[in-house]
Amino acid sequence: MGPRPCPVCLSFPPCASVSPPVPQFPPHAPHRSSHGFVHVKLTRTRERHFVLGRAGAAFPSVPEAVRHYTARGQEALRKIITTLAVKNEEIQNFIYSLKQMLQNVEDNTARVQEDLEGEFQSLYVLLDELKDGMVTKIKQERASRTYELQTQLAACAKALESSEELLETANQTLQTANNHDFIEAAKQIKDSVTMAPAFRLSLKAKVSDNMSHLMVDFAQERRLLQALAFLPVPSTPEIDLAESLVADNCVTLAWRMPDEDSKIDHYVLEYRRTNFEGPPRAKEDQPWMVVEGIKGTEYTLAGLKFDMKYMNFRVRACNKAVAGEFSEPVTLETRAFTFKLDASTCHQNLRVEELSVEWDATGGKVQDVKAREKDGKGRTASPANSPARVVQSPKRMSSGRGGRDRFTAESYTVLGDTLIDGDDHYWEVKYDRDSKAFGVGVAYRSLGKFDQLGKTSASWCLHLNNWLQVSFSAKHANKAKVLDVPVPDCIGVYCNFHEGGSGSHGDPTGWGGLEGSG
Repeated sequence: MGPRPCPVCLSFPPCASVSPPVPQFPPHAPHRSSHGFVHVKLTRTRERHFVLGRAGAAFPSVPEAVRHYTARGQEALRKIITTLAVKNEEIQNFIYSLKQMLQNVEDNTARVQEDLEGEFQSLYVLLDELKDGMVTKIKQERASRTYELQTQLAACAKALESSEELLETANQTLQTANNHDFIEAAKQIKDSVTMAPAFRLSLKAKVSDNMSHLMVDFAQERRLLQALAFLPVPSTPEIDLAESLVADNCVTLAWRMPDEDSKIDHYVLEYRRTNFEGPPRAKEDQPWMVVEGIKGTEYTLAGLKFDMKYMNFRVRACNKAVAGEFSEPVTLETRAFTFKLDASTCHQNLRVEELSVEWDATGGKVQDVKAREKDGKGRTASPANSPARVVQSPKRMSSGRGGRDRFTAESYTVLGDTLIDGDDHYWEVKYDRDSKAFGVGVAYRSLGKFDQLGKTSASWCLHLNNWLQVSFSAKHANKAKVLDVPVPDCIGVYCNFHEGGSGSHGDPTGWGGLEGSG
């Protein structure tokens, strides 16, 4: 069981001692009654500490003491509630994970059993096919030999019959008394014997009755079948946090295998974004993203957008047959300064979306119409739904930044929707190479609606001028420092709030020489 709260003040951890201290007399002289005894008042507070004082001495009122200890108890109780809420959420997530695992066990068991049945069925089919083929071979061999032997047997029987007829004829001729008939008959018998099948017949069997060449011995195959087992699964990788790195919108993840395994074919990496620190939760809105076919034990995810606080990672090894278990998931912090452009602060001549801004030459024409009407020039009636009647003045525009006025006049500016109030931050700006001029930087809240970036002490900026010849400079307090560097395709801004420093992507010391702190 975990630690219990203090029985006195309900706080964590428990107080070192809950025993009441020994009463101490106040430092002032005791008041004696007419009977010579010391009158004292012994009071026990809610904390079970004894307070000794003179009768009639000034003590806090009972309601005030009650409020004091009630507030302490409420604060301690809130801590308990927070602790219990966190623990309950952890238990609920774990219960959900266990239920999901139970379902996965059932599903995976059915799947692997089905695969096993299929594999054995394929073996059965193969064995039946082999058996049928070999039985057919035996039958064909038997039929062939039977035919040869029967043919040879029939020829021998016919030759024997012919030979017996000649033998009988010869015996009859031998008993003939007439010499002339004997000579003629003997000559015919001689010619018949010469042509008799019995003397042209081979008395050697054309085929053998031995069928040993069709014998089988599956002892080796039986040993192979007896060695059938489940496939070896690769061991589980271990993610090396010391070698992993989060920087520049990239995450480099490194891992190692507990045992050397030459049969590993590739690794599978999965990651997802989250706003929760600590072990990955079973329920997440973001799905796992999969990277397959990784050959080494390190992989870099590039071009990421860190729009959430953390990322979960897990990896598993695969051989050519099966995949192993996922590693213990790890959570890496993906610190990033994510903001959008606040359209409610932008100049009328800027067209702003969440992450982009561009010049809009027609954006201020409504104000021009109002100016002409004020001067009495070109005064015409406007339709009820025309922009001149609908669009409010900049001062009346609703704003998400506490009613801040729009930038106006020659301050073609738009602010981000997120304040920098601590830590260090970095962001990058990409721009159209055909842009004539623009600036990007940081400013105090005191930047006025008429102020241009870099021309007051409340702002710093990198300024690119591409009108006649390209100039790239850093500006602050109406001072400029030309940066002797190639103009980058992407400008990065780094702001360290506590150290009061800013820097540019093209030149880390680009703000040097411009006094002031950001």
